[in-house]
Amino acid sequence: MSVLTVDADGPVRIVTLNRPDQLNAFSDQLHEEFARVWPELEDDPAARAVVLTGAGRAFCAGGSTEEFELHRSDQLARRKVMRSARRLVDGMLSVSLPVVAAVNGPAVGLGCTLATLCDIVFMADRAFLADPHVSVALVAGDGGAVTWPALTSLLKAKQYLLTGDRIPAEEAVAIGLANFVVPAGELMGAAVAFAHRIAAQPPQAVQDTKAVLNQHLRLAAVATLGMGLAAETHSHDTPEYGDVVARNRAAKGAQA
Repeated sequence: MSVLTVDADGPVRIVTLNRPDQLNAFSDQLHEEFARVWPELEDDPAARAVVLTGAGRAFCAGGSTEEFELHRSDQLARRKVMRSARRLVDGMLSVSLPVVAAVNGPAVGLGCTLATLCDIVFMADRAFLADPHVSVALVAGDGGAVTWPALTSLLKAKQYLLTGDRIPAEEAVAIGLANFVVPAGELMGAAVAFAHRIAAQPPQAVQDTKAVLNQHLRLAAVATLGMGLAAETHSHDTPEYGDVVARNRAAKGAQA
Protein backbone atom coordinates (compact mmCIF):
# COMPACT_ATOMS: atom_id res chain seq x y z
CA MET A 1 0.00 0.00 0.00
CA SER A 2 1.34 3.44 -0.91
CA VAL A 3 2.27 5.73 1.98
CA LEU A 4 0.84 8.63 -0.04
CA THR A 5 -2.30 8.58 -2.16
CA VAL A 6 -3.65 11.07 -4.70
CA ASP A 7 -7.32 11.11 -5.68
CA ALA A 8 -9.09 13.34 -8.18
CA ASP A 9 -12.31 15.24 -7.50
CA GLY A 10 -12.76 17.20 -10.72
CA PRO A 11 -10.01 19.86 -10.74
CA VAL A 12 -9.15 19.18 -7.08
CA ARG A 13 -6.48 16.66 -6.09
CA ILE A 14 -6.77 15.09 -2.64
CA VAL A 15 -3.35 14.11 -1.26
CA THR A 16 -3.52 11.79 1.75
CA LEU A 17 -0.66 10.84 4.06
CA ASN A 18 -1.32 7.13 4.34
CA ARG A 19 0.45 5.62 7.35
CA PRO A 20 -2.53 5.55 9.73
CA ASP A 21 -1.07 2.92 12.07
CA GLN A 22 1.91 5.25 12.61
CA LEU A 23 -0.29 8.36 12.85
CA ASN A 24 1.14 9.36 9.45
CA ALA A 25 4.59 9.99 10.89
CA PHE A 26 7.17 10.55 8.16
CA SER A 27 9.38 7.64 7.10
CA ASP A 28 12.12 7.79 4.45
CA GLN A 29 9.62 6.44 1.91
CA LEU A 30 7.03 9.08 2.78
CA HIS A 31 9.67 11.82 2.53
CA GLU A 32 10.57 10.58 -0.96
CA GLU A 33 6.96 10.25 -2.17
CA PHE A 34 6.00 13.61 -0.68
CA ALA A 35 8.86 15.33 -2.50
CA ARG A 36 7.79 13.73 -5.80
CA VAL A 37 4.08 14.51 -5.56
CA TRP A 38 4.36 18.29 -6.02
CA PRO A 39 6.13 18.22 -9.42
CA GLU A 40 3.67 15.54 -10.53
CA LEU A 41 0.73 17.74 -9.55
CA GLU A 42 2.32 20.69 -11.34
CA ASP A 43 2.46 18.55 -14.50
CA ASP A 44 -1.24 17.62 -14.22
CA PRO A 45 -2.94 20.01 -16.67
CA ALA A 46 -6.38 19.45 -15.13
CA ALA A 47 -5.34 20.15 -11.52
CA ARG A 48 -6.32 23.53 -10.09
CA ALA A 49 -6.17 23.02 -6.31
CA VAL A 50 -5.00 20.46 -3.74
CA VAL A 51 -6.39 19.24 -0.41
CA LEU A 52 -3.81 17.75 1.97
CA THR A 53 -5.02 15.46 4.77
CA GLY A 54 -4.10 12.37 6.78
CA ALA A 55 -5.57 8.88 6.87
CA GLY A 56 -7.04 7.62 10.12
CA ARG A 57 -7.23 9.65 13.31
CA ALA A 58 -4.18 11.90 12.85
CA PHE A 59 -3.11 14.49 10.33
CA CYS A 60 0.59 13.81 10.89
CA ALA A 61 2.61 12.91 13.99
CA GLY A 62 5.79 14.42 12.51
CA GLY A 63 9.10 12.59 12.40
CA SER A 64 9.43 8.99 13.49
CA THR A 65 10.66 8.63 17.09
CA GLU A 66 11.98 5.19 16.10
CA GLU A 67 14.77 6.99 14.22
CA PHE A 68 15.95 9.11 17.16
CA GLU A 69 18.74 6.68 18.05
CA LEU A 70 19.79 6.36 14.40
CA HIS A 71 20.11 10.12 14.04
CA ARG A 72 22.16 10.22 17.24
CA SER A 73 24.74 7.74 15.94
CA ASP A 74 24.67 7.94 12.13
CA GLN A 75 25.83 11.20 10.57
CA LEU A 76 24.78 10.15 7.06
CA ALA A 77 21.23 9.33 8.18
CA ARG A 78 21.05 12.64 10.02
CA ARG A 79 22.24 14.55 6.97
CA LYS A 80 19.69 12.75 4.80
CA VAL A 81 16.75 13.67 7.02
CA MET A 82 17.86 17.31 7.24
CA ARG A 83 18.09 17.50 3.45
CA SER A 84 14.65 15.91 3.19
CA ALA A 85 13.29 18.58 5.56
CA ARG A 86 14.80 21.30 3.38
CA ARG A 87 13.27 19.81 0.22
CA LEU A 88 9.88 19.51 1.92
CA VAL A 89 9.78 23.19 2.90
CA ASP A 90 11.12 24.39 -0.45
CA GLY A 91 8.73 22.14 -2.36
CA MET A 92 5.63 23.33 -0.54
CA LEU A 93 6.63 26.98 -0.79
CA SER A 94 7.25 26.64 -4.52
CA VAL A 95 4.25 24.61 -5.73
CA SER A 96 2.01 26.90 -7.75
CA LEU A 97 -1.29 25.14 -7.01
CA PRO A 98 -3.14 26.40 -3.93
CA VAL A 99 -3.07 23.83 -1.11
CA VAL A 100 -5.87 23.50 1.44
CA ALA A 101 -5.04 21.60 4.63
CA ALA A 102 -7.75 19.39 6.14
CA VAL A 103 -6.29 18.80 9.60
CA ASN A 104 -8.33 15.83 10.73
CA GLY A 105 -6.44 15.13 13.95
CA PRO A 106 -3.17 15.89 15.74
CA ALA A 107 -0.64 17.81 13.65
CA VAL A 108 2.60 17.49 15.59
CA GLY A 109 6.18 18.58 14.86
CA LEU A 110 6.74 18.22 11.14
CA GLY A 111 2.99 17.66 10.80
CA CYS A 112 2.37 21.07 12.30
CA THR A 113 4.86 22.57 9.83
CA LEU A 114 3.02 20.88 6.95
CA ALA A 115 -0.24 22.51 7.98
CA THR A 116 1.31 25.96 8.27
CA LEU A 117 2.96 25.61 4.85
CA CYS A 118 -0.49 25.23 3.26
CA ASP A 119 -2.40 28.21 1.88
CA ILE A 120 -5.70 27.65 3.71
CA VAL A 121 -6.06 25.58 6.89
CA PHE A 122 -9.26 23.82 7.98
CA MET A 123 -9.15 22.04 11.34
CA ALA A 124 -11.51 19.51 12.84
CA ASP A 125 -12.83 20.72 16.18
CA ARG A 126 -11.02 17.88 17.97
CA ALA A 127 -7.67 18.49 16.22
CA PHE A 128 -4.71 20.39 17.61
CA LEU A 129 -1.33 21.74 16.53
CA ALA A 130 1.88 21.25 18.50
CA ASP A 131 5.58 21.53 17.79
CA PRO A 132 7.44 19.70 20.60
CA HIS A 133 10.92 19.86 19.04
CA VAL A 134 12.39 21.72 22.03
CA SER A 135 10.77 19.31 24.49
CA VAL A 136 12.71 16.42 22.90
CA ALA A 137 15.96 18.44 22.88
CA LEU A 138 15.80 19.49 19.21
CA VAL A 139 15.95 22.99 17.77
CA ALA A 140 12.66 23.80 16.01
CA GLY A 141 14.57 24.55 12.85
CA ASP A 142 12.89 22.56 10.09
CA GLY A 143 10.00 24.87 9.26
CA GLY A 144 8.11 26.21 12.25
CA ALA A 145 10.63 28.98 12.82
CA VAL A 146 10.04 30.03 9.19
CA THR A 147 6.26 29.96 8.97
CA TRP A 148 4.98 30.73 12.47
CA PRO A 149 6.31 34.31 12.85
CA ALA A 150 4.73 35.18 9.48
CA LEU A 151 1.33 33.75 10.44
CA THR A 152 1.07 34.80 14.08
CA SER A 153 3.05 37.14 16.31
CA LEU A 154 6.70 36.54 17.17
CA LEU A 155 5.71 36.38 20.83
CA LYS A 156 3.14 33.64 20.17
CA ALA A 157 5.65 31.72 18.03
CA LYS A 158 8.14 31.84 20.91
CA GLN A 159 5.49 30.85 23.45
CA TYR A 160 4.47 27.70 21.65
CA LEU A 161 7.78 26.68 20.04
CA LEU A 162 9.72 27.03 23.30
CA THR A 163 7.18 25.02 25.31
CA GLY A 164 5.73 22.54 22.80
CA ASP A 165 2.26 23.22 24.23
CA ARG A 166 -0.75 22.02 22.27
CA ILE A 167 -2.78 24.60 20.38
CA PRO A 168 -6.46 23.60 20.18
CA ALA A 169 -8.23 24.28 16.90
CA GLU A 170 -10.11 27.35 18.14
CA GLU A 171 -6.91 28.88 19.52
CA ALA A 172 -5.08 28.11 16.27
CA VAL A 173 -7.67 30.16 14.38
CA ALA A 174 -7.59 32.95 16.96
CA ILE A 175 -3.81 33.41 16.68
CA GLY A 176 -3.60 33.02 12.91
CA LEU A 177 -2.25 29.49 12.43
CA ALA A 178 -5.52 28.23 10.88
CA ASN A 179 -8.51 29.67 9.05
CA PHE A 180 -11.54 27.56 9.96
CA VAL A 181 -12.72 25.10 12.61
CA VAL A 182 -15.48 22.67 11.61
CA PRO A 183 -17.02 19.54 13.16
CA ALA A 184 -14.88 16.51 12.42
CA GLY A 185 -17.57 14.86 10.30
CA GLU A 186 -17.80 17.92 8.06
CA LEU A 187 -14.06 18.55 7.65
CA MET A 188 -13.36 16.96 4.28
CA GLY A 189 -16.55 18.26 2.73
CA ALA A 190 -15.74 21.81 3.83
CA ALA A 191 -12.08 21.64 2.76
CA VAL A 192 -12.86 20.12 -0.65
CA ALA A 193 -15.66 22.63 -1.26
CA PHE A 194 -13.29 25.50 -0.51
CA ALA A 195 -10.67 23.98 -2.83
CA HIS A 196 -13.30 23.81 -5.59
CA ARG A 197 -14.13 27.44 -4.95
CA ILE A 198 -10.49 28.42 -5.52
CA ALA A 199 -10.21 26.02 -8.46
CA ALA A 200 -13.04 27.89 -10.19
CA GLN A 201 -11.04 31.14 -10.14
CA PRO A 202 -8.81 32.12 -13.11
CA PRO A 203 -5.74 29.87 -12.68
CA GLN A 204 -3.01 32.34 -13.64
CA ALA A 205 -4.40 34.94 -11.27
CA VAL A 206 -4.67 32.41 -8.44
CA GLN A 207 -1.26 30.84 -8.92
CA ASP A 208 0.71 34.02 -9.37
CA THR A 209 -1.05 35.73 -6.45
CA LYS A 210 -0.04 32.76 -4.31
CA ALA A 211 3.53 33.01 -5.62
CA VAL A 212 3.71 36.72 -4.74
CA LEU A 213 2.35 36.12 -1.23
CA ASN A 214 4.65 33.16 -0.65
CA GLN A 215 7.61 35.37 -1.45
CA HIS A 216 7.35 36.57 2.15
CA LEU A 217 7.85 32.99 3.34
CA ARG A 218 10.60 32.28 0.82
CA LEU A 219 12.53 35.30 2.08
CA ALA A 220 12.04 34.06 5.64
CA ALA A 221 13.28 30.63 4.57
CA VAL A 222 16.41 32.12 2.99
CA ALA A 223 17.09 34.05 6.20
CA THR A 224 16.39 31.32 8.75
CA LEU A 225 16.03 27.79 7.36
CA GLY A 226 19.71 27.06 6.79
CA MET A 227 20.63 28.25 10.26
CA GLY A 228 17.70 26.36 11.77
CA LEU A 229 18.61 23.06 10.13
CA ALA A 230 22.27 23.45 11.11
CA ALA A 231 21.27 24.10 14.71
CA GLU A 232 18.86 21.16 14.69
CA THR A 233 21.62 18.93 13.33
CA HIS A 234 23.82 19.93 16.27
CA SER A 235 21.00 19.09 18.69
CA HIS A 236 21.53 15.39 18.02
CA ASP A 237 24.96 15.61 19.69
CA THR A 238 23.82 17.17 22.96
CA PRO A 239 23.61 15.25 26.25
CA GLU A 240 19.93 16.18 26.55
CA TYR A 241 19.13 14.53 23.21
CA GLY A 242 21.08 11.50 24.38
CA ASP A 243 18.83 11.36 27.43
CA VAL A 244 15.75 11.36 25.16
CA VAL A 245 17.22 8.49 23.14
CA ALA A 246 17.92 6.54 26.34
CA ARG A 247 14.36 7.09 27.60
CA ASN A 248 12.94 5.92 24.27
CA ARG A 249 15.13 2.81 24.40
CA ALA A 250 14.02 2.03 27.97
CA ALA A 251 10.35 2.51 27.10
CA LYS A 252 10.69 0.19 24.10
CA GLY A 253 12.38 -2.41 26.30
CA ALA A 254 9.58 -2.20 28.85
CA GLN A 255 7.00 -2.84 26.13
CA ALA A 256 8.84 -5.90 24.76
